[in-house]
Amino acid sequence: MRDYKWLHEFCLNRFGSAKALEAMLPQPRSDAELRALSDDRYLSLMSLRIFRAGLKHSLVDAKWPAFEEVFFGFDPEKVVLMGAERLENLMQDARLIRHLGKLKSVPRNAQFILDVRRERGSFGALIADWPASDIVGLWKYLAKHGNQLGGLSAPRFLRMVGKDTFVPTDDMVAALKAQDVIDKAPTSQKDLAEVQAAFNQWQTESGRPLCQLSVMLAHTVNH
Repeated sequence: MRDYKWLHEFCLNRFGSAKALEAMLPQPRSDAELRALSDDRYLSLMSLRIFRAGLKHSLVDAKWPAFEEVFFGFDPEKVVLMGAERLENLMQDARLIRHLGKLKSVPRNAQFILDVRRERGSFGALIADWPASDIVGLWKYLAKHGNQLGGLSAPRFLRMVGKDTFVPTDDMVAALKAQDVIDKAPTSQKDLAEVQAAFNQWQTESGRPLCQLSVMLAHTVNH
């Protein structure tokens, strides 16, 4: 596995200057910002990620104001009371994406968020307090306790809310293979632990957040 110095020099050459490189790198939210984000916004973004899965993002985003309306602004205390009959009725609403499984995920994840709130005070506290050095552990927690948050949905949701995370996109997986970190897509706990360890090393060497290292690594893949 090559060190961060190689990664930095490669990206500098690719983008032409340090200024151009920095301009395309994401910035994670601070712990205080994550903690301040309200539970309804976490539920909205979680649901948005679930509905985006497998669909054109612009299509889902255009319909999202209607989702905000029918799901009471994603207030988890209101959404959790939505029963099967109401969800079935939403299947007749042409303003929405009428996928029953995904519609059912919204009240289920509302209950998840309320459970976390009772334990920690807010969902944002869970997200803010989880160490980036074990971000794959947070993916696992979300997939286990949430609904339809497996695969790439958990890391993509975390990226949407601004939690520092890497995302194992096809390009990033190809780059990790090229660096001999893994030899296949990281789905097992062993592979995920090896990817986490590599990112932790690069973060120690660079001082950069995981999200920036993830994007930089993906850009080492030739298209």
